[in-house]
Amino acid sequence: MNDLAPLLTPEGRALLDAVRGTAPADELAVATRLRRDHPAELVSAALGQARLRQRAAAKFGDEDAGRMFFTPNGVEQSTRASVAAYRAERFQALGVRSVADLCSGIGGDAIALARAGIRVLAVDHDPLTTAAARANAEALGLAALIEVREADVTEVDTSPYDAVFVDPARRGGRGRIFDPEAYSPPLSWAVQAATKAPHAALKIAPGIPHEAIPAEAEAEWISDGGDVKEAVLWFGTEPGTVRATLLPGPRTLLGRGLPDPQVRPLGRYLYEPDGAVIRAHLVAEVAEELAGGLIDETIAYVTADELHPTPYATVYEITDQLPFNVKKLKALLREREVGILTVKKRGSAVEPEELRRKALPKPHGRNAVTVFLTRVAGAPTMLLGQPA
Repeated sequence: MNDLAPLLTPEGRALLDAVRGTAPADELAVATRLRRDHPAELVSAALGQARLRQRAAAKFGDEDAGRMFFTPNGVEQSTRASVAAYRAERFQALGVRSVADLCSGIGGDAIALARAGIRVLAVDHDPLTTAAARANAEALGLAALIEVREADVTEVDTSPYDAVFVDPARRGGRGRIFDPEAYSPPLSWAVQAATKAPHAALKIAPGIPHEAIPAEAEAEWISDGGDVKEAVLWFGTEPGTVRATLLPGPRTLLGRGLPDPQVRPLGRYLYEPDGAVIRAHLVAEVAEELAGGLIDETIAYVTADELHPTPYATVYEITDQLPFNVKKLKALLREREVGILTVKKRGSAVEPEELRRKALPKPHGRNAVTVFLTRVAGAPTMLLGQPA
């Protein structure tokens, strides 16, 4: 699919309606039928777009995804709507009324900003991507607030805008790019662009080394439904601040510069911090809140004697602590009639699926157990428990 224009015609839109919700197994039959009355290339493009819309529903929801236009890279790289909406709310709270959205892709962030009442200049260098962004602004009734421009982002004058948002490409021909200076454009250029505006946000990979974060930036790690989605560097807010934000909510944990938690004996409860908390290096803040400590100095599991519900960690009640031994685990699961086994690991080389296959080859019980493959005070250990 190299051109969206045919799909934007009345015939193309009618075909998109006709193929909406087509299951993969039915595509051949649907294509054969539709090609009797429509050009084969247009039918293929419509079916391809239908597949992309189905994939995009997880990020944008069925209603929006069913009206939007996507490219394969656009589906893969676009921001989840809930995360984009949260970021737009932060911009709005800062008093931002206009944003230059650089590396805007198919317009996911521009849509969220416009829905927050913010005027947006959406810039991308790829013709097909900008065509999709323009079509999406029109399809969702936001064209009056979103100007889409095909250009090199490094040549765009952002001075007329209250804020800059940059989402540099972090994928290349060989997959994910981990070096921030290998982003397109590089992080150093994005930081320079950010410091020229009253406010700015730079979307970066969650795994960025903390030492690579500029001193003048606030760093925020965001998870949605327990999955870490991104990190953002904010400028014009609170330099040096570190936060973990969990969606839905939002619930935000601020860093207080605490030292690493002490290692202590395993208590009755085990807390698994949210991935955003771990990436933000805020496990100490959670441990202090729980009056707990670490089970091992290198493992981000917090243990405590009492139950303290927290949005920043999932809590389990531990029933057994065993040295790593598959035969003993298998016998224990059989004795307790376990038929549902969840395996988590942190600090173990054993693959969860491998252990599940060996320890519970024929699930037949009615009870459920969670097994943690980890280390306790340096020793390989299996912890058995259930959500508290």
